[in-house]
Amino acid sequence: MRDNKAATFGGAAIIGTLGGLIGLGGAEFRLPLLIGAFQFPALEAVIVNKATSLVVVASALPFRAAAVPFGEVAAHWSIVLNLLAGSLLGAWLGAGWATRLKSATLHRVIALLLVGIAALLLFGHDQHAGRQALVSGNFQLVAGAAAGFVIGVVASLLGVAGGELLIPILVLLFGVDIKLAGSLSLAVSLPTMIVGFARYSRDRSFAVLEHNRLFVLVMAFGSIAGTFIGGRLLGIVPSAILLPLLAAILIVSAVKVWRHA
Repeated sequence: MRDNKAATFGGAAIIGTLGGLIGLGGAEFRLPLLIGAFQFPALEAVIVNKATSLVVVASALPFRAAAVPFGEVAAHWSIVLNLLAGSLLGAWLGAGWATRLKSATLHRVIALLLVGIAALLLFGHDQHAGRQALVSGNFQLVAGAAAGFVIGVVASLLGVAGGELLIPILVLLFGVDIKLAGSLSLAVSLPTMIVGFARYSRDRSFAVLEHNRLFVLVMAFGSIAGTFIGGRLLGIVPSAILLPLLAAILIVSAVKVWRHA
C-alpha cells in the first residue's frame, strides 16, 4: 500500500476534505489510516502524521487569509502567547513520553484519545459565535496555560495539530468568534508542532521520514488538496449531519487501533 501513490494521495485527500469541512487538518483521521491501511508501527505513524500535519497547518493559514486576515489574527497575539506558554512544554514532554511507551501501550493511548476527540466533535465543537469569555484576568491566564499544556501533550502523542481541542478552548475560555478561533488555533499549533517534531527528531524512529520520503510527500500534497476542497465545501454539508458522522468514523478507527495493539 505504501508504494501505491494513487491510494496514498486519494486517502490523504479524502481525509483532508473531512478535516477541512470542520476547520481541521484531518490528522485525527489520517493516523488510523497510517496504522491500519499503511501498516506503520504506532510511533512511526505518529511521526509521519506530525510531518504531514506541519505541511497542512503551514498551508492552511494563507488559505484562510481571505476570510480571516492576518492582521486580525495578530491583534489577538496575547491569546496565542497565553496558550503557547503551556503548549510548547506539553509538546516537548508529550513527544518524550511517546518515544518511551511500548508499542501496544501507545496504540491504546491513541485509541482512547481518538474517542475523546470524537466526544469533542459531538459536544464541544460549538459553531455559534459571539460568546462571552467564561473567565477573565489572572484566572484566564492560568487556565489558558493549563489548557495549552494538555493540548500540547495530546498533539504530540497523536501527531496532530490539536485544532479540535484548541477551537473549543478559544471559543469558550476566551470568547473568540468561531472563524477567528480556527485561524488562532493554527497560529498556536504551528510552533507547538515544531517543538514536538524537534523532540521526535532525537529518537531513532525519526528515520521513518527518510525511508519513506516519497510517501510522506504524496500524503502531504493529498492532504493539502483535501483541506482546500473541504474548505470550499464548507457550508454545503450541514454540521448537524457532518459532526456525528466524523465522530462515528473516529470511534470505529479507535476500535481498530485498539485491536491492532
